[in-house]
Amino acid sequence: MGARNAIGIAILLVLLLCLGLAQGDGGVTKMKKKKKKKCSDYSQGRWVYSSSYPLYNSSDCPFLESGFDCQKNGRSDKLYLKLRWQPTSCNLPRFNGIDFLRRNRGKRIMFVGDSLSLNQWQSLTCMLHKAVPNAAYSLKRSQGLSTFSFPAYNVSLMLRRNALLVDLITKNGSRVLKLDSIDNGKPWKGMDTLIFNSWHWWLHNGRQRPWDVIQYRKSTFEDMNRLIAYKLAMTTWSTWIDSNIDFSKTKVYFQGISPDHNNGSDWNEAKASCRGQTTAVEGTKYPGGSNPAQIVVEQVLSKMLKPVYLLNVTGLSQLRKDGHPSMYGYGGKYGNDCSHWCLPGVPDTWNQLLYASLIHKI
Repeated sequence: MGARNAIGIAILLVLLLCLGLAQGDGGVTKMKKKKKKKCSDYSQGRWVYSSSYPLYNSSDCPFLESGFDCQKNGRSDKLYLKLRWQPTSCNLPRFNGIDFLRRNRGKRIMFVGDSLSLNQWQSLTCMLHKAVPNAAYSLKRSQGLSTFSFPAYNVSLMLRRNALLVDLITKNGSRVLKLDSIDNGKPWKGMDTLIFNSWHWWLHNGRQRPWDVIQYRKSTFEDMNRLIAYKLAMTTWSTWIDSNIDFSKTKVYFQGISPDHNNGSDWNEAKASCRGQTTAVEGTKYPGGSNPAQIVVEQVLSKMLKPVYLLNVTGLSQLRKDGHPSMYGYGGKYGNDCSHWCLPGVPDTWNQLLYASLIHKI
């Protein structure tokens, strides 16, 4: 019996070794999981808890806009800070700020758009400052242009506020939105990287609407369907980019559409908004479906002559009803900002997508 037991134990150990389950100390561990492959499409996935997040704390970022600093403004829940985007079929590279600066040494990166561009630009400056906390930096603001620089790397991160991208002029005391004209694009030329964004201000009505009339070719309108106006403007922008940007020297991105969470019906909470939300939408699909403006963006980009890279942030951001400042933003307890994002937060993932495109040379 003893001999049989000894033979049986020996056979079991051989099997364990063959399966890769035996350790040198005689303990047993699970088989190692295969690493997920790298890929170029990170838009499909889900949000998962990660103890290694956030990538920085708001206290690490002394120049952070107060409207994005939700923790400092009294937000007490923390789960929204601990969520990491996990693509379905691959891994999103973890952001490496030093590597980002080295890859962009001597370059100028310009964000062009509205306050959602500000959100992403602020996120990137915080992520980089966290990576090189002892490196000198400068922050200058002048006439709609903000420039954050790291002299040691000769890298400049610029933000030019231009919410509509096409021309908005004053004529006879009236603000005229010209859907077929871009005369304000000269500052975009000569950049090493351009990251555009526009949509948020196309939705405004009443006193917040930035124009009085809309002009397209020889016709003038008091207003029109906003998606139609947006598509006409985006087509004008795409034609300008194709004709005026040297793609041998400049890489062009479009940020994609940053969704709001004002209407709880989109995630099956009819009377809700982003206010009081502390968890992300579960799963990989947003109940509210595709964002119509994102469809417009994809249609326009697909018809361009030159390769503009889409930072496809819409779907992953739709799942983050918990990520907005709400009453912890610019409006304080009387406000409910469901458009912008807390920092640290969702825009950090947008910048991880940007970093991934640099690594894989998309």
